[in-house]
Amino acid sequence: HLFLLNWTTKPFRMRKFLHIALLLSIALSAHGQKRPYVAPAEEDVRANIAQWQDLKFGMFIHWGTYSQLGVIESWTICPELTEWEYKGRPEGMTYMEYLRFYEHLKDTFNPIHFDPDKWAEAAEYAGMKYVVFTTKHHDGFNMFDTNLTDYKVTDEGCPFHSNPRSNIAKEVFNSFRAKGLKAGAYFSIADWHNNDYWWKFFSPKDRYINYDPARWPEKMTSFEDYVESQVRELTNGDYGKIDLMWLDLCEISETYEIHFPWGRIAAAAREGQPGMITVARGTHSAYENYLTSELKIPTEVWNCPWEACMPMTQSWSYNRQPKYKSTQTLLNMLVQVVSRGGNFLLNVGPDPLGILDDEVYARLRGIGDWMKVNSEGIYGTKPVAPHHVGNVYFTAKDEYVYAFYAADDGDNNIPDKIFIGDVVPQGSYVTMLGSNVRLKWKKGSDGVYVNIPESLRKIAPCDYVFCLKIKV
Repeated sequence: HLFLLNWTTKPFRMRKFLHIALLLSIALSAHGQKRPYVAPAEEDVRANIAQWQDLKFGMFIHWGTYSQLGVIESWTICPELTEWEYKGRPEGMTYMEYLRFYEHLKDTFNPIHFDPDKWAEAAEYAGMKYVVFTTKHHDGFNMFDTNLTDYKVTDEGCPFHSNPRSNIAKEVFNSFRAKGLKAGAYFSIADWHNNDYWWKFFSPKDRYINYDPARWPEKMTSFEDYVESQVRELTNGDYGKIDLMWLDLCEISETYEIHFPWGRIAAAAREGQPGMITVARGTHSAYENYLTSELKIPTEVWNCPWEACMPMTQSWSYNRQPKYKSTQTLLNMLVQVVSRGGNFLLNVGPDPLGILDDEVYARLRGIGDWMKVNSEGIYGTKPVAPHHVGNVYFTAKDEYVYAFYAADDGDNNIPDKIFIGDVVPQGSYVTMLGSNVRLKWKKGSDGVYVNIPESLRKIAPCDYVFCLKIKV
């Protein structure tokens, strides 16, 4: 029942029923969409997932040698016929020439202004509770001190190797944990630098392996061993407590039938990190401990643990001409995700020198200012029917329902009445977070309206999204 956190409570005047539902969290909402989810058998993993679901908000960091080009992460070396293939490649350069050029980005990667303490401080202020950092993207370049390849930030061929903070992933994890955030390691299963993934005997064709593992089983075995060994490196304690491992591009072939040893990989990780959450994306297995929605927010509640991951700009990694989502847009996304039972993983992309744009810090400050008023309705809450009515989004905790009124983009005003549908307050207890004023409400033929006095509308407790606290 730890995973069936989407429940319904009608009618809302049934205070006792709501309280029981909140405590047990066992009744599925009739509005919840089913997803192919397999709950893990391990009790400690299940308990950690339940704790993770209460965190609600985290920081995603995409960073690697590709930041020097300002391209879409490492996708420019993937020979698929998409626009990704051409962005960043100089005109007239062949694919193989570009691949060699790209791999030599290691020779110039020198982020001398890398300051993970500053990142962690901003994340903490924003109310983020965990971080997921790219230890290795699909290109195979390692942002940690692996012993299995020299394609890494700590290699002598990388100018940053002599910096005291050259083991970047370790530094990031240490800084964020020091601020109380949980640590998550993004790790790509696909590895386009590894000769047992893209075998140099053949040209790469797409994002997948370029050989038949049935004909060359020793290469697939070697690759599986490599993945397991790197996972062990990250989880053996040298990098401190790692709470989750976010595994990407897990389907390594569309052509050949491959049974990747996820049980073995998870066991290797949990040997050093008992109870670790593993997110083997798209495997529909007991090792995909929560589902991920990339670049979009589901329109309905999912009946399993899930997370929406979203970049702050138009791309995951550093972009020379970024287009930032407004603070208002990001807050609207946050309350939509949380009202549907998910966590919100918001991505930032440091530049080649290790600097985050001033706009990143401005957005995080704006979110943090809002969280100081409204976090009560975010952390540790559960989704509750009707989930949303128009631009009002609901969460619940203990004896309270929280109704977030999300103003339209460009609007920062509270209306004189907020419609909350079938949510019927218990007695007269309705307030707005950040204010002690008791708000009057009235039930009409179509539902309940809460009146917002002019004094509160003139001096609002926060910006953009305003939260009613309703005892039910």
